[in-house]
Amino acid sequence: MYNVVGVRFKKAGKIYYFDPLDYPLDVGDYVIVETARGIEYGKVASPVREVDENDVVLPLKKIIRKALEEDQIQVDENRTDAEQAFGKCAEKIREHELDMKLVDVEYTFDRNKIVFYFTAEGRVDFRNLVKDLAAIFRTRIELRQIGVRDEAKMLGGIGPCGRMLCCSTFLGDFEPVSIKMAKDQNLSLNPSKISGLCGRLMCCLKYENDEYEEAKSLMPDVGERVQTPEGPGKVVGLNLLERILQVSLADQEQVLEYSWEEIESRKNSEAQLTK
Repeated sequence: MYNVVGVRFKKAGKIYYFDPLDYPLDVGDYVIVETARGIEYGKVASPVREVDENDVVLPLKKIIRKALEEDQIQVDENRTDAEQAFGKCAEKIREHELDMKLVDVEYTFDRNKIVFYFTAEGRVDFRNLVKDLAAIFRTRIELRQIGVRDEAKMLGGIGPCGRMLCCSTFLGDFEPVSIKMAKDQNLSLNPSKISGLCGRLMCCLKYENDEYEEAKSLMPDVGERVQTPEGPGKVVGLNLLERILQVSLADQEQVLEYSWEEIESRKNSEAQLTK
């Protein structure tokens, strides 16, 4: 078993796990850690706990120390300088006439590297741009191409629901979302209705998907014949979330609604009578 503590480097970023050593760490504390990018400043997002060896990627990097007040000052200075770097990089992109959109700029805590995040339709030859940026900032330069979902996560915004984007407020990771989820929830398949600001399917389609999948596994499909209190009928519609079936009766020209419990109890009763 290993002791680990979860650290997040951005507001809604992914949680990474580190060896807490003997530091008394609580959720909300700020720490200095060593990452693959260099020395970084992060916030404890999950408390110290024991995990199995199979649940962590070894070797675990260690917490260097708890953050000090001057570390926060350094972070604020880095953000200010990153804003200035954004303007200079955008100017150089225009000079080189590159087909790319600059999204964000970030200094590592130790200022050992500047990361420029951008989006582009395809591959971009930015070698000359990197040379210019290295001459201006005199540090390591990394240009990282990101997708439209990552862009929305970085920039934030208000979704169709009127709330701040989930990805920029609390979603640590993106989960796969499919058009099948929208179909199962009887949503309009109009792209403008089920797409987020990023132009991709909305992440919230995933939230209730497990409930719909469970309901689908229990209830009959549309077109299946069932036995109702009024006689046999054919399922013509489903409300999976409320477990309600719309049934067209065999000898009547009307559609009636039944709860799944009514149909299931009648099915069980018939099964007992045939024994």
